[in-house]
Amino acid sequence: MTSMLIKSNIRTEIREFLQLAVPLASAQVAQSATGFADTVMMGALGQETLAAGGLASLTFVMLMNTAGGVVMGVSPIVAEAYGAGRKTRIEQVTSQGLWLSLLLAIPMMFLIGHLDSFMSQLGQAQTTVVLANTYLDIILWGLIPALGFAMLRGVVSGLSQARPVMIIVIVGTLFNIVGNYVLGFGKFGFPRMELAGLALASVLSLWGMFLALVVYTFKHQQLKTYRFFQDLHRLKPGILRELVWIGAPIGVAVALESGLFTVVTYLMGVLGVDVLAAHQIVLQTTIVMFMVPLGMSFATTARVAQWLGQQNLEAARRSGYVSIAVAAVFMALTAIALLTHPQQVIGLYLDIRNPENANVVKLAMPMLTISALAQLLDGVQKTAMGALYGLQDTRVPMLLSLPTFWGVGLTTGYFLGFHLGLGGVGLWIGQSIGVAIAAGVFVWRFYKLTTREKVREVGGVEEAG
Repeated sequence: MTSMLIKSNIRTEIREFLQLAVPLASAQVAQSATGFADTVMMGALGQETLAAGGLASLTFVMLMNTAGGVVMGVSPIVAEAYGAGRKTRIEQVTSQGLWLSLLLAIPMMFLIGHLDSFMSQLGQAQTTVVLANTYLDIILWGLIPALGFAMLRGVVSGLSQARPVMIIVIVGTLFNIVGNYVLGFGKFGFPRMELAGLALASVLSLWGMFLALVVYTFKHQQLKTYRFFQDLHRLKPGILRELVWIGAPIGVAVALESGLFTVVTYLMGVLGVDVLAAHQIVLQTTIVMFMVPLGMSFATTARVAQWLGQQNLEAARRSGYVSIAVAAVFMALTAIALLTHPQQVIGLYLDIRNPENANVVKLAMPMLTISALAQLLDGVQKTAMGALYGLQDTRVPMLLSLPTFWGVGLTTGYFLGFHLGLGGVGLWIGQSIGVAIAAGVFVWRFYKLTTREKVREVGGVEEAG
């Protein structure tokens, strides 16, 4: 009887998890399609544009995701309040989350506008710096809506209303892709703006998605019962401090993880334009695949936090393990696809029959193989981290990210790439090792926090289960 009950609970949890995870993962995949389309179009504009534009886009995304990680602190707080039935708490956290988004965006925009000198100091070619700066000077105006959208996405996810996010992102992505084509290549009477056009299309898309989600919160039957914006004119320092307390470690952890890939990309640039272009192909492919477990991690945070609000630690533990298992299965399937069709993947970005691209294709092949093998553990580490966030355990994962991603990943990659002469392949091996170790320690941490004998209080909830 107990075994049947456990199986029933697991099936129910899988169903509830997928109802939340599928739209969130679909939204992330759709949003990453913009980066994929950008990379394809950058490749059509030339190898130099591909290298510079990819570097600029990755830099912007890293900074955006770092700040987005901070505002995502609203998600576990809102989900816990939802589980506990605290409506006023949800409204206050949301309004202050919008303030936090604005307060983070302004200094970040100033930083992005002055990255050209930083790129030069890191040894990037002057043509790369000039082209990258053209992109960054425009895309920085999309940071405010990007953070606002990330914050509201965390709110509606915590309230188990993720479907509108998927629809809005898909429409926004389609608009962005069309805008890229029209403005980047000068179609339908518009001037040919190349990288500047790609950046402008992205900015317009980000503002459209943010405003659409705001409108949806006013129109949706359940969401409109929450007065999210009634206290928007008031700053509440206590709630802001709480959001930063929970969210800042998430932002730092995102910075450490994405920062590893960004630094590796800059090191690829030191190795040459061909190596950088090959790396951009593999990295962009990996990012598209990674969006699924990233969306799953948002759902995991919400589900675990909702159970936490109900003071049910056993259900929170089951929810975390279900999401980790689902992510592992999905990423194993993507790894098989990459290993069996590498040339077709590379052919999405470059004409593999063109002799001018032969060296880039040759360099990309082994990098893609390593990336494929690392996919499974990358999905595990992200969903395990999402489970920890659902427990409002954000500071320890941040501290664990430093030695795993940087102490092991970057150091090993640099040694293999530059001292042992493995080049870009060595850098990919190193960062993959870092990801693998992170997966292990995050799962271990979640196990420890949800083991009955070890837990006395998690996120304000007394020992349960």
